[in-house]
Amino acid sequence: MSQTSYMRDFVSRHFKHFNAAALEDAAKGYESHLAAGGKMMITLAGAMSTAELGRSLAEMIRQDKVAIISCTGANLEEDVMNLVAHSHYERVPHYRDLTAADEQALLDRGLNRVTDTCIPEEEAFRRLEHHMVDLWQAAESADKRHFPHEFFFQALTSGILEPYYEIDPKDSWMLAAAEKNIPIVVPGWEDSTLGNIFAAHCLIGEVQPSTVKSGIEYMMWLADWYTDVTADGTTIGFFQIGGGIAGDFPICVVPMLHQDLGRESVPLWGYFCQISDSTTSYGSYSGAVPNEKITWGKLGEKTPKFIIESDATIVAPIVFAWILNW
Repeated sequence: MSQTSYMRDFVSRHFKHFNAAALEDAAKGYESHLAAGGKMMITLAGAMSTAELGRSLAEMIRQDKVAIISCTGANLEEDVMNLVAHSHYERVPHYRDLTAADEQALLDRGLNRVTDTCIPEEEAFRRLEHHMVDLWQAAESADKRHFPHEFFFQALTSGILEPYYEIDPKDSWMLAAAEKNIPIVVPGWEDSTLGNIFAAHCLIGEVQPSTVKSGIEYMMWLADWYTDVTADGTTIGFFQIGGGIAGDFPICVVPMLHQDLGRESVPLWGYFCQISDSTTSYGSYSGAVPNEKITWGKLGEKTPKFIIESDATIVAPIVFAWILNW
């Protein structure tokens, strides 16, 4: 059996029921959506960048299997941190057994834990900080403003970070996105470490808050992008990894276009899949079944809808491998 067909053959053979069957159905639906000329948005919540999803997502970007990404500020920065500081990360496989004293000891060593992985303060956050401050100040001096992801694109495409690369660059989804210049939406960017650092530099007067564009401006940009892309009948799918603002924010652009701007000819999202381990519960948006989104004007009655209730670090790479025919 060739490597090219291995994942599809394995899934088709063994993923027959329950969440496994939903995975295959969702992957086939994703593939059909692209084959019909549609485009796909992928949204990243949680700590998918620290989980090194870039190993498969970067190739999805390079092969035009994703047209736009919405992510948290943490996922935006943590892929770049992994790129420049990977050898300094520490894995803690016994994280469930850590005591409060053990956690304090990690902090004292400058290690910030994300489940089983510790991000090094000095080599990751501080290594990026002075470069980002330079870019923020340069933009302000030139009387220019940029979105958060655009500053990262500048850092990546300028080559200033290359001396620090510690992984194969092809495994960085942010580098792939910067090289293709695909759009990224980062709602709530201020809720991230670099967002906090930016706020700190604003407080000491080194930069102004207006230098980095806001979430409202992201929504305004997304509204026009969605309208433009779908003007010729193209539909856009929505592949949501996890819950939270990375998914909640961009999916609302469609009802806003219809109900608040009167752009009623703009199509609904043409495909929907969510990978989540948040089960349906009282008031849990992340655990809401896709049909609930029909009542909000986000999805239609006939929109292909899938939900895979499982660990995204397992499921997403398998779906991507299917799409990439690995």
